[in-house]
Amino acid sequence: MVLNITQHKKGIQFSAAIQPRASKNEISGVMNGALKIRLTSPPVEGAANKACIKYLAKTLGISASRVDIVGGLTSKNKIIHIEGMDESAFLQKVLPDKSS
Repeated sequence: MVLNITQHKKGIQFSAAIQPRASKNEISGVMNGALKIRLTSPPVEGAANKACIKYLAKTLGISASRVDIVGGLTSKNKIIHIEGMDESAFLQKVLPDKSS
């Protein structure tokens, strides 16, 4: 399965499928063109959104201020924008065994 990533002037955007209340925070692959992210946080009062931003920033080695959820704030399916990163660098960090 291929992750759908859109290049923007200031970074990239991609779809993510969030699974809250997981046993641990992890990226578990790609599902229907979206990055599948498992988070321990519950989907209550934005806790999962905050956890998602924090987890992605840590995984990518960037500041959390460069990660923004631009769509799907109240949905499991989100659109996430990463500022100042290109597609190849992103893929190497989130799917290191899948990138070439």
